[in-house]
Amino acid sequence: MKVNYQKMMENTIKSFKGEKKTLLIHSCCAPCSSYVLEYLQDYFEITVMFYNPNMIDEEEFEKRYNEQVKINAAMREDIKLVKVPYEPQTFYQAVKGLEDIPEGGERCRACFELRLNEAAIYASDHGMDFFTTTLSISPLKNASTLNELGQKIGDKYGVNYLLSDFKKKNGYKRSVELSKENDLYRQEYCGCIYSKLEREAFMRKQDDN
Repeated sequence: MKVNYQKMMENTIKSFKGEKKTLLIHSCCAPCSSYVLEYLQDYFEITVMFYNPNMIDEEEFEKRYNEQVKINAAMREDIKLVKVPYEPQTFYQAVKGLEDIPEGGERCRACFELRLNEAAIYASDHGMDFFTTTLSISPLKNASTLNELGQKIGDKYGVNYLLSDFKKKNGYKRSVELSKENDLYRQEYCGCIYSKLEREAFMRKQDDN
């Protein structure tokens, strides 16, 4: 039976009965976080963590971080932003041996786990009520995998994972609209060298056809 993570998130929010909880959101990029921030800012005191050691290089990392600063300011001035330094070696170590696995497979799962783990540690250390990630807004990201990992990691560190599937209720569509409205840099690949190469191969195939 397919789990409706959107409904589960709505039920969790209803249980607050109007009380705002604290939430750490791991953000993969500004376009993906745009809708998530718009949706959740009325229910949580939000801290955004920009932790993306998977970025192809430091220039791309900084470019996406600056866009995160922009969208945070566009949403609410009181949204706290935590920038974790760019340390690509942690990503390459996490995916060692999985370099040739296609996008969406075990390499991506290892990358999700790396980033969610860092988010959970921060949320736990700072006594936050919940943590989650913007990653599920992408139609290419498996919400079940993300939520299963989030729950497991949350249990490990004693912090609640906010079950979610942000692509639901036209979340992805809204993120595209918000990106245009705020003139956000929107990339054509996830962020790592492997996703970039796979995207380029796909585009060449499309051109050949």
